Amino acid sequence: MKGTYLGELEELVLLTVGVLYKDAYGVAVMDEIERQTGRSLNISAVHTVLKRLEDKNLVTSKMGDPTSERGGRRKRLFLLTAAGKRALEETNEMRNELFNKIPKIALQFKVA
Repeated sequence: MKGTYLGELEELVLLTVGVLYKDAYGVAVMDEIERQTGRSLNISAVHTVLKRLEDKNLVTSKMGDPTSERGGRRKRLFLLTAAGKRALEETNEMRNELFNKIPKIALQFKVA
């Protein structure tokens, strides 16, 4: 893979930012990952990864409008960038190519 290397958690967070689209902020990303994978994360880990993805130019962020549910505080909302989309496509392509190279016999198991 020529592009940006993504660690497992980076890939998961980046995918989730894409899934949530305009509603992607720290807590929503954390909740969606748990809902989709059963994997529980703490919010500081999610924020650390979001910051790292932003530093890599794979996501961009902006402050949303204040909401009454947050006591008038604003959320930092994240969106995929073109580079983020490309990184996900390259990662997906690499995984599919490797999977397709596994000999069929290697995936045949007898159920006891």
